[in-house]
Amino acid sequence: MTQRPHGPAPTSARRRRIRAASAAGLALAAVVGGTVGCARWFAPIWDGTPYPVADPAATVRELEGHTQSAYTALGLPRAELAEWPGAGLVAEGDDCHLRGMRHWSQRGIAYPPQAPGVVTVNDTWGLRGVPRAEAEPALERVRKALTQQGWKVTDYGNSPDLPQAELRLELPGTGRTISLTTYPDDRLEVSAHADCARYPPGTPLNGQGDPRLPAPSAPIELRGESPDPASG
Repeated sequence: MTQRPHGPAPTSARRRRIRAASAAGLALAAVVGGTVGCARWFAPIWDGTPYPVADPAATVRELEGHTQSAYTALGLPRAELAEWPGAGLVAEGDDCHLRGMRHWSQRGIAYPPQAPGVVTVNDTWGLRGVPRAEAEPALERVRKALTQQGWKVTDYGNSPDLPQAELRLELPGTGRTISLTTYPDDRLEVSAHADCARYPPGTPLNGQGDPRLPAPSAPIELRGESPDPASG
């Protein structure tokens, strides 16, 4: 009678080697997958969240629509357009800095580096011939009208005891804000702001290297134009 050799059959040894190789492969895949996943998680922290992309001209049209709504709600038909330094449409990157941990060491300096190709957009104009006694109820009309449109009040000082009457609102989740502020000589400033955004390649630039913006149009009633009936 022929005896079988002691020890596992050759096929069993091969199975063990295959299982060992599979386990090693799975372990390596887990390490690689974990490394890739960690890199994807850490990259936005190290490099910074990318700025959204927006056409500055389109942003201007949006902001002017907001300030036009504010003017309509003010209800001050006798007020006149007032211009002063700093007013108008402006796109600039002074407040748009490089993001991410890699740039944290530069945040303590007086002028941290700006993110190239990224700007804020501001639309500012003023009214004259608005006494404080008229400005206070006008701001209340704006507060009521804009909050009904989804705006949220972030600051509201409208008492005669304060040196200025001021109303600030934000449109949640959009990076858009509006402020209305009284100044001496019966002036009322209206300003809208859009947070930092990267302008697309090919955007026309001015002599300072900032995006070139269209001429102001709001409030259209005070710039020699008539409101579009279809827009109401």
